[in-house]
Amino acid sequence: MLSNFLLQINVAGTPALNEVENVVSEEKTLTIWQLVSSGGVGGAIIMIALLILSILAVYIIVERYLSIKKASKEDANFMNQIKDFILDGKIDAAQSLCKSNSSPVAKMIEKGISRIGKPLSDIGTAVENTAKLELNKLEKNLSTLATISGAAPMIGFLGTVIGMIMVFHKMASAGGNIDVEMLSEGIYTAMVTTVAGLIVGIVAYIGYNLLVAKMEKIVFIMEARTTEFLDILHEPAV
Repeated sequence: MLSNFLLQINVAGTPALNEVENVVSEEKTLTIWQLVSSGGVGGAIIMIALLILSILAVYIIVERYLSIKKASKEDANFMNQIKDFILDGKIDAAQSLCKSNSSPVAKMIEKGISRIGKPLSDIGTAVENTAKLELNKLEKNLSTLATISGAAPMIGFLGTVIGMIMVFHKMASAGGNIDVEMLSEGIYTAMVTTVAGLIVGIVAYIGYNLLVAKMEKIVFIMEARTTEFLDILHEPAV
């Protein structure tokens, strides 16, 4: 008797379970592309622009990071060798050593060595100018990255405004027959552009500050090596 009762419960409950499964299976899922395309031409243009900016930002971050990391590598014995060559009067050997090294420090020291025999003020100026040129090369595209970090959120917000305008336009066109699903789809589209813009902006902002911090380290190293080089030039006169 008990088994028959349980069997009846299971059989009776089967349609209800099927209805629940059908409801779950009919739940609407939207991909990012569907959200973008539902926003019309304006939403698609905004998302394409943000995609281009994201690719550009990632490229700049990776490319500048590798370049700055390479420039920050320093041979511990480089300045000691330069000092020995200069004190021994082997200027050509010192210049050859600098040319064999592609770091910014080596290039500015090479410029200073080529000015040996002139007043120290002239040598110091030449070294500083070379350092500025090398830093300018390392800072390539950093301003673009900073622009992306600020512009991407604003572009995303522009997409949000466009999406909301479309929502209100649909409301006005529908009159009293407002479709909640139609409105929610437009709002989804508007929010997606904001999220995309914020993500691109945050990545660009973090990358920019990371690169700036590494640049400051290189500036400190170059200033220290400039002072060390000028001190070397003072030694023979002591």
